[in-house]
Amino acid sequence: MKNTLTAAFLLATSLLGQAASAGEMQLFSREDFRGQRVVIADGAANDFRDFDFNDRASSLVVRSGTWELCEHVNFQGHCAVFERGEYPNLRQFNNNFSSAREIDRRRDRDHGGSGGWGRAIRGDRDDRWQEERREERREERRDYREEARGPAVELFNDNGFRGRVVQINNDLNTMRNVNFNDNANSMVVNYGTWEACEHADFGGQCRVFAPGRYPDLRDFSDRISSIRRVR
Repeated sequence: MKNTLTAAFLLATSLLGQAASAGEMQLFSREDFRGQRVVIADGAANDFRDFDFNDRASSLVVRSGTWELCEHVNFQGHCAVFERGEYPNLRQFNNNFSSAREIDRRRDRDHGGSGGWGRAIRGDRDDRWQEERREERREERRDYREEARGPAVELFNDNGFRGRVVQINNDLNTMRNVNFNDNANSMVVNYGTWEACEHADFGGQCRVFAPGRYPDLRDFSDRISSIRRVR
């Protein structure tokens, strides 16, 4: 695949010719296991720059083994230990990983673990990850209920809810995307609290609109160029 790079770094075999390890980890450039993928198997990667993946890991899957990921090359700086499991986002580490290696978990415990970020992260058993997943599910349920109620915001190009209408459900950093830049003269907010701004990318003067009907935007008429939900 075009979006898949495989970095298989093999450990040296012992004098008896036996493989030292059999772990595998997959790194992804985007959250939720999307984007470019790198596979590290049977060993270590001491410099992610070797395969153009420095500070790019945004999610990961540990298929087998226990892995230590560090913020600097050659396993330096803050490190975190990941056990078998899925990690849909690495926000708590700011995606700052530059090297990785498989470790002996028992030896790691004997030596007090990695220096820096501390404790081992336990895949989908990790408390923080579980809380994030619960929050995501709550947001998904809320979004589903709201979508069933129709559009969050309706913008009209005439006063009194007349003329052309544009329905908004998601943030828009430029109204040009819906061919409605500087056209809104009245508005209905069905749910949520929304911030409308006079420039693209939420710049310039902004106004916050709670749920309600606004038949005349008055001094903000024909000035909305971007809009986003703030609550």
